[in-house]
Amino acid sequence: MTSNTAPQGQLAGVRIVDLTTVVMGPMATRMLADMGADVIKIETVDGDLMRHYLPHRNPLMSGITLNLDRNKRSLALDLKTEEGVNTLMELTATADVLVTNMRAAALDRLGITHERIVEARPDIVYCAAIGFDSDGPWAGRPAYDDVIQAISGLAQMAEWYHDEPWFVPSIVADKTMALHIVSAITASLFRRATTGEGDKLEIPMAETMAAYNLVEHLSGHTFEPPIGEFSYQRVQTKGRRPRPTKDGWIALLPYSDQNWRDVFAFAGTPEIADDPRFATRPERVVYADDLYGLLNEASKSHTTAEWMDFCEAHNVPASPITDLAELRDSEYFNAVGLLEDAEHPTEGAYKIVSDPIRSNHKRQGLAHHAPTLGQHNEEILEELGKKNA
Repeated sequence: MTSNTAPQGQLAGVRIVDLTTVVMGPMATRMLADMGADVIKIETVDGDLMRHYLPHRNPLMSGITLNLDRNKRSLALDLKTEEGVNTLMELTATADVLVTNMRAAALDRLGITHERIVEARPDIVYCAAIGFDSDGPWAGRPAYDDVIQAISGLAQMAEWYHDEPWFVPSIVADKTMALHIVSAITASLFRRATTGEGDKLEIPMAETMAAYNLVEHLSGHTFEPPIGEFSYQRVQTKGRRPRPTKDGWIALLPYSDQNWRDVFAFAGTPEIADDPRFATRPERVVYADDLYGLLNEASKSHTTAEWMDFCEAHNVPASPITDLAELRDSEYFNAVGLLEDAEHPTEGAYKIVSDPIRSNHKRQGLAHHAPTLGQHNEEILEELGKKNA
């Protein structure tokens, strides 16, 4: 499909100027584009950093770019020039949202201030995704996923399992931020629809991930003075791990009292479920180390397939351990359409990672493929009345 395809989805009619780079912002704007928004990706004349990553079939069209930039239009501008900034301001005057993850100092140097943006569009929703709170002692510092995993406590949490800090092997801070950006922007658009007022959003990575980690782990320290342990004990134990089976591994998570009784009975050790330490859920959390040690032995009694059949029959939460690379050919994910085949006009056959949200029983679909760098310059400039620009 082409960039002229009529937008579909909940945000059809919303225009978003996307002044973000790398993954955090582009993932958020991709989700908004999937929902039908007209997302115009502002790029330097060299292109977004992720365009340069390998592998690719053609320069500036990496595998990450094909999925992060779908359903967007690309406008390449030199924002170090007065002409480039003026074009951005003209475009902003037509937009409902501007989202950026550039640092404030860099925006100020370019003359792209919040005041100038609001002057161009008074009711705009302005969203700044930043590393650290602008009123805090670390305001303006550079921030990437590893730095945020470290300061938010996430890297230290790995010591519970590995005896030393470790980063989660996923850019989890960037992707968690993307979800917060989407929710904040959509909430502000709803407010604007009901009041006519714009909004200035600031979403800091450090505070977002710290709050994310404290949901369950603040625990007994919620109270002043603390009345219990810090952290959620069940996930702190080293016994929280995939369970060994006769022929492999399984995620086996009996949850209810009946689940535990059924699992130990199937393993041939029903007496364990009668132990007072494991009689109720609160006790099982307190004695999680002991309980999980026994479960790791019990799981060896059957093969992975036998456990999966049993768990399905007895409504016990479970899953085989899947290699990440196997997701591409996963029977389950292919059945639900998570990965779709597509044909890009310049890059050929590729896989689309569909947005998992369903609207009226349909996944958010592909309106048009990821654009080449500056592909829509002429089209967008013509919309601004700059046909000969």
